[in-house]
Amino acid sequence: MTIEEIAKKFRPPAFPGSYFLSFEGIEGAGKSTQILKARDYLEEKGFRVLVLREPGGTSFGEKLRQAILNSQSPIHPVAELHLFASSRAQLLSEVTLKELGIPNTVIIYDRYLDSTLAYQGSARSLGFEAILQSHTSFPLTLVPHLTFYLKIPVNLSHDRQKMRNAPKDYFEKQGQDFYQALVDGYEKASALFPERILQVNGAQDVEDVFLDIKNHLDQLILENNSRPEN
Repeated sequence: MTIEEIAKKFRPPAFPGSYFLSFEGIEGAGKSTQILKARDYLEEKGFRVLVLREPGGTSFGEKLRQAILNSQSPIHPVAELHLFASSRAQLLSEVTLKELGIPNTVIIYDRYLDSTLAYQGSARSLGFEAILQSHTSFPLTLVPHLTFYLKIPVNLSHDRQKMRNAPKDYFEKQGQDFYQALVDGYEKASALFPERILQVNGAQDVEDVFLDIKNHLDQLILENNSRPEN
């Protein structure tokens, strides 16, 4: 079975009037800022919005998050893959699927499957097939209705991290080659899921980035004919 054939097994959850979104990008891409802007915009339109992060979002997932991001020793790529998949499965079953069942709900993930494809599949060299095969059991077969990939060059990522001057976690400490492999991984993921993953120029002004995102959100809601009453 080809990677493309495996990819066809993944589907967004079917809860009419509710939406599952994710934001992706390398460090410094502006995910946190754009997630908050999207949350505020959707709440203004009458949606109930929950923002969740990966790994995390549950008691189990937050413990895994601390174990991974605070690790002082290398974690084997296969271990990374299964730790993230475990956190993801728990978050989907414990929170996401239940909350999406409530009408006019939007759940926004800060990172999802595409991070695993980029980080473990590309940068850790496990390959996309290994990642997708590990996600072929429900609920890991679920993907967002839309994923916003905030695309920035590696040098801009490093510049923004320097400006932030915050302590670096397990992945942020990696070098130039690792970051370039992440970008390559996101590009490959975008080609594999072209209808779901929308590339947004994250190097633009913050408001211009959000304008692109807002236009896609409006189109998604309009296409599904599920605008809430204002």
